[in-house]
Amino acid sequence: MENTITTLPTDKYLALRVIPMPADANANGDIFGGWIMSQVDLAGSVPAVRRAKGRIATVAVNEFLFKQPVQIGDVVSFYAAVKRVGRTSITVDVEVYSERNRGTVVVKVTEAELTYVAIGPDGRSRELPPDGDTVLV
Repeated sequence: MENTITTLPTDKYLALRVIPMPADANANGDIFGGWIMSQVDLAGSVPAVRRAKGRIATVAVNEFLFKQPVQIGDVVSFYAAVKRVGRTSITVDVEVYSERNRGTVVVKVTEAELTYVAIGPDGRSRELPPDGDTVLV
């Protein structure tokens, strides 16, 4: 099976781990793509909030690739890393892996790149605070 590996990554930041339930599945028994997208957005926001040191908003989904379906009962792990930092924006890469068959099979199921913008108290974009390290975990 393409994208199958033996273990989860140990060199990446685990931002979120969740088990999809039957209510998250479509008529074919696969997990809704929209559910996965929502979880990716949550996972990507973790390092973005840390780097922004405050409120953020998703402004773009730059890339989203579904490589394999996610199944009910998979343990789904979302790894997120800051890719780029601008004046007000933060771009984050998210990789998603599913553990199947009681963890005996690990499959990379999704890759995505999202951009977030720092939001000030007035609800408008704000400059990011200085930070020498653009990759926070």
